Amino acid sequence: MDNLVIAGKSFTSRLIVGTGKYASPVIMAKAHEASGAEMVTVAVRRVNISDRSQESLLDYIDTSKYFLLPNTAGCYTAEEAIRTAHLGREAGLSNWVKLEVIGDQATLHPDNEELLKATRVLVREGFVVLPYTSDDVVVCRKLEEAGASAVMPLGAPIGSGLGIQNANNIRIIREFAHVPVIVDAGVGTASDAALAMELGADGVLMNTAIAGAEDPVAMAEAMKLAVRAGRLAYRAGRIARKAYASASSPELGLVGGQRVR
Repeated sequence: MDNLVIAGKSFTSRLIVGTGKYASPVIMAKAHEASGAEMVTVAVRRVNISDRSQESLLDYIDTSKYFLLPNTAGCYTAEEAIRTAHLGREAGLSNWVKLEVIGDQATLHPDNEELLKATRVLVREGFVVLPYTSDDVVVCRKLEEAGASAVMPLGAPIGSGLGIQNANNIRIIREFAHVPVIVDAGVGTASDAALAMELGADGVLMNTAIAGAEDPVAMAEAMKLAVRAGRLAYRAGRIARKAYASASSPELGLVGGQRVR
């Protein structure tokens, strides 16, 4: 089986989905089912930790079926992200964390200096850290050296739907990384997800592309198929790009034995 393996845990699906921006929790649950995903990310701040008797987002996620990946969305400092990760673990969500430390409110780009600081601390404290970062080869290498179990470079700004803006950066990050590379943020449609996988990404994490679609359930299924197709294409090995045409039929036995120019 061509499974995605992170920190020794195996997943048959290479698509990770989120829980925000859905019109209703019921639609979210149906989209999760259609996506075929096995890992679902949830913002710790959106979970009612203080009073679990009240209705919660978790009521619509079958934790026997989906692996929870808490995230530190909305954090702007390492200290804030570390505290949020601890809250998620203490609430019984997971010792895994999708680590987000935002540095700019307009673009939601990460603050990589603070991200590295938080990664080092949380790894020492026993967390499995999956940091959301920019598509920077050097930063991804430093995060891996800090103990990250995967690196999650953005394809484009969060929620933008622009698709992968720097394909070569993703390709190079994958070439040199010794941990899984998960493209996180910026996917708009199925072709973006397929491209991420064709570039060699080990998986794709998305939320808005599904939740914000006119038909989230149909888009979730499209993303499932796109991720599978992109992975198959990557493993199959694409043909080389050429400047000129190359006939797909043999020239031997052509009528008249001549080429037409």
